[in-house]
Amino acid sequence: MFGDYEAQRHWMEITYNLPVSQWYVNSTNNDLMYWGLDYPPLTAYHSWLCGYLANKINPAWVKLNASRGYESYTHKLFMRYSVIVADVMVYFPAVFCIFCSQFTSSSQQDRSSLLALLYPGIILTDHGHFQYNCISLGLTLLAVLFIGKERNLWGSLFFCLALNYKQMELYHALPFFCYLLGYCIRRITGRGLLDLICIGAVVVLSFAACWAPFLASKELVLQVLHRIFPVARGLYEDKVANVWCSLSVIVKLKQILTMDQLIYLCLVSTMMFLLPSAIDLLIRPSLKRFKYSLINSSLVFFLFSFHVHEKSILIPAVIVCLMVMDHPLWCLWFTVISTFSMVPLLIKDGLMIPYTASLLLYCITYISIMPVFTSTQNSKIHLLEKFIFIISVIGVVILSIAIVTLTPPPHLPDLFPVLISLFCCGHYIVFLLYFYYHQFTCEENMAPSNVKISKRKKKQ
Repeated sequence: MFGDYEAQRHWMEITYNLPVSQWYVNSTNNDLMYWGLDYPPLTAYHSWLCGYLANKINPAWVKLNASRGYESYTHKLFMRYSVIVADVMVYFPAVFCIFCSQFTSSSQQDRSSLLALLYPGIILTDHGHFQYNCISLGLTLLAVLFIGKERNLWGSLFFCLALNYKQMELYHALPFFCYLLGYCIRRITGRGLLDLICIGAVVVLSFAACWAPFLASKELVLQVLHRIFPVARGLYEDKVANVWCSLSVIVKLKQILTMDQLIYLCLVSTMMFLLPSAIDLLIRPSLKRFKYSLINSSLVFFLFSFHVHEKSILIPAVIVCLMVMDHPLWCLWFTVISTFSMVPLLIKDGLMIPYTASLLLYCITYISIMPVFTSTQNSKIHLLEKFIFIISVIGVVILSIAIVTLTPPPHLPDLFPVLISLFCCGHYIVFLLYFYYHQFTCEENMAPSNVKISKRKKKQ
């Protein structure tokens, strides 16, 4: 049904022409089976703003019921520019600010910012497949930035905004909660309790502000929640590179278990693999451990949670980009695999040439400006890492060529998407183990405020 391009355009049509109370409700003017709005309120408000501007330029673009499937040269320009504006206003400033805050060297700031902005996964998804992930991801980066500066109230506000733009930011929610709670507990003899109360107030007020138009009735709130968390859609969508899709090659879980049983299985599995990272962060809050936990939490959700999209891999990827100076080889590896894992989706959108070009540009730039193949660590370990990395990249190249040049057997029409899912899922499990290891062996062992306090005591 015309893809996500039409989904975004249709949301502009619905939000501009209908009252807020009808945005998430099925009706003759809002057929939820045709790209019904299924993101939180901030996405709806953004769609309304874009719809308002679209109507000013050409009312036919968002005319109620008559604009379905509308495409024209000028409309495509409008839609493309709307993503670029979102990039410039939210994602670009977030990237520049967080790296300027993270590094004192201008060289490090420039290199890390360039690589984050060249990451093909976000470019291809937002500008090719057509979405606005740059907004929620940019808001998340701003939240990490403010928390790194100990501006926890601002950090909480920006993360709530990210969560109210895309519900998939729940992948990052537990690390934010555990870090802030651990931070406050460490300062409980001082301002810790007051800080915790203020953070709670910011969260409640920001959610109340975002949801205000929908709080008129309990039924409307429940309907919005039902649209945001559609359990009826199934365990996974298409061939996503997570554990459940990979297991389906051997065990047909959808045929063995009921929908409720699948939900419980996902919930238990996700929490089981998530809690070690969360508890460690709660007990030993530090900024670096917080970033590792953000990666681990979002990877666990991607691998084990219910109804995962291929595009959700961008959620851990954006935090991996922050670790580029600490783990240059592994960050390159992760970003390459995360982009490659979306190849079946990109093929549907006719994006294989942009995929190839952007990935080559990214890899050449990355290797040119980062010490990917040099390391001060154990030489044997690093040699093994380089060898496995090269074998992995060869696998990416072979499968990328095979999926567009070879015809699968008639009885295995999804052969190549399944092979890509299995290939990438194995990599994500390895990445999860790697970043879990670094979270638990991280040298930082105190929240930033406590580090400063301890230094002042030593001077005295």
